[in-house]
Amino acid sequence: MENIANFDICVIGGGHAGTEAAWIASQFGDLEVAVITMPGVPLASAPCNPSVGGVGKGQVVREIDALGGLMGKLADLSAIQWRILNESKGYAVQSTRAQIDKEIYPVEAKKHLLSRKNITLIREKVKRVAKKGEVFNISTGEGEFLAKKVVITTGTFLNGKLHVGPEHFSGGRPCVEASEGLEDIFMGVRALEKRFKTGTPPRIDRKTIDFSKLKPQPSNGKVPSFHYAHDPGKRFLEQRPCYLTSTNPKTMEIVQKNRDQSPMFNGQIKAVGARYCPGLEDKAYRYPDRHTHHIFLEPETLGGDSYYPSGISSSLPKEVQKAFLQTIEGLEKAEILMYGHAVEYDVVDTEQLDDTMQHKNIEGLYFAGQVNGTSGYEEAAGQGLVAGINGALSLKGKEKLVLSREDSYIGVMIGDLIGLRRDEPYRLFTARCENRLLVREDNALIRMAPYRAKMGLEGAIDEYQRNFIDSLGRLQHHLRTRRYGEKDREYFARQEYGTLKSGMALGDLLKRSEIDPIEVLERELGRQEQIFDRRTVITAAISARYEGHIARAKEEQKRRRGLWDRGVDWEKIVASPHIAHECRERIKAERPRTFFDLQRIEGLRPATLALVASGL
Repeated sequence: MENIANFDICVIGGGHAGTEAAWIASQFGDLEVAVITMPGVPLASAPCNPSVGGVGKGQVVREIDALGGLMGKLADLSAIQWRILNESKGYAVQSTRAQIDKEIYPVEAKKHLLSRKNITLIREKVKRVAKKGEVFNISTGEGEFLAKKVVITTGTFLNGKLHVGPEHFSGGRPCVEASEGLEDIFMGVRALEKRFKTGTPPRIDRKTIDFSKLKPQPSNGKVPSFHYAHDPGKRFLEQRPCYLTSTNPKTMEIVQKNRDQSPMFNGQIKAVGARYCPGLEDKAYRYPDRHTHHIFLEPETLGGDSYYPSGISSSLPKEVQKAFLQTIEGLEKAEILMYGHAVEYDVVDTEQLDDTMQHKNIEGLYFAGQVNGTSGYEEAAGQGLVAGINGALSLKGKEKLVLSREDSYIGVMIGDLIGLRRDEPYRLFTARCENRLLVREDNALIRMAPYRAKMGLEGAIDEYQRNFIDSLGRLQHHLRTRRYGEKDREYFARQEYGTLKSGMALGDLLKRSEIDPIEVLERELGRQEQIFDRRTVITAAISARYEGHIARAKEEQKRRRGLWDRGVDWEKIVASPHIAHECRERIKAERPRTFFDLQRIEGLRPATLALVASGL
């Protein structure tokens, strides 16, 4: 081939995983980085729901930002609505979600990537990747590229097939061709036996929606922005409300009557979908007695007419999609701009990957994103960041960076991906984190600071982290030393703080369940003319509220760690007559290496764990 170029790192795929991998790798000195991605596909695009964050995912976005990644900044620059999910629950499980403008986000992503002189963007379709000696040879239809490290972030494009009712055709998404299969392109890489499936709902024309019948959900102006360097309340774009409606018996009746036309249920699709993100057909056929399901109508852009009806992903025939949509309140005259569809695709067997996202048998080859069987933009970005960091560190001859599940959601996700056999698309949520009282959104800068220091980079974020940690330390000292006396009794009663105990510290006041610790701390600091920025106040208030719980959780964590790290002999376990048959089958399928792996297997009985812990 005529066109041959050499790079230190080649990132194949320009989605959220690829964008983060290239961005962070380019920060490591003089490394030359290439992003090779499909023509016609915007960088870091949002082909499904145009949102960033969510339950468990908001924590990931803040961790990415604290490590020097890009997603949080891009989300701030393109956000058109902000919400806090799980707001009625404890601070540990509350998560930020931003609705983004799906046209502006990719523009900002491209602008930021191309601002780095050592990043080259190549718009070509990869045909073959093979390792020759210490170098990877990447072939496209136009040329040949050589790289020392390769990060694969191909999303849903590997052998992708789209389905709309009986129609099915090759493609990674509408109007974009698919790539060849995983094993056809990447020599020596094994695909998971099962293909995975994802889906998306029809897009609705704004001009045909009757908003007078819908319940608006305005943007929450108090939600702190994602990026550390942005003012917490900064909004870069006009804010738009989302709207709430729901399905009804007539909607579900139409879906149920067309089961034989659903590709997921008539055998047309063989792939496995995400259990925790069910489509409308899943809801209709698996829960036939439930007729009301929430639908959130979300604008996709400021300048366009497309609305995303979250909650009704479907691959039913086009005429059926229109029929069930028009039974929904506010959508009686709805017109469809793009029909819902399902896409099935190849994924890599993540048991072949290590904790840096590198292939165990092919040094220098990393995988990140939906190709690993994950389902969200945030999970993809987190994996891409880890792969990009470790590819760069390896080239620099430095020690690998591994995020622990004990202090990061990204660590939880990677541990889950490489530790257990995947039989369905992976979705991250707060229940997967064993240490979620400590692993919160508000303290991501503190949690990620030691990892950032290990990367050996120095930038604005490092100075900000140091200042933030110093400021937090000063405020926490104030919480311990600021005490109330008899003179404050009337004030306590007026503020409805509860009974005053003479000598009580401000930090102890914040532990009281009947008060809002953030609101109270802001009031008390203002009263005492103590000035701290809002991020510091939020972290100090929540940390004070959870202080006792966190101390107990850490003790429990120490106790568990000794058991979790203990190796297990899965063959001995499945041979034991004392273990129930269904438990033996699950253990045989997963082949756990440690007690921690064992206790994460879904469906195992507590008695089984107790038997193994006691030595059978």
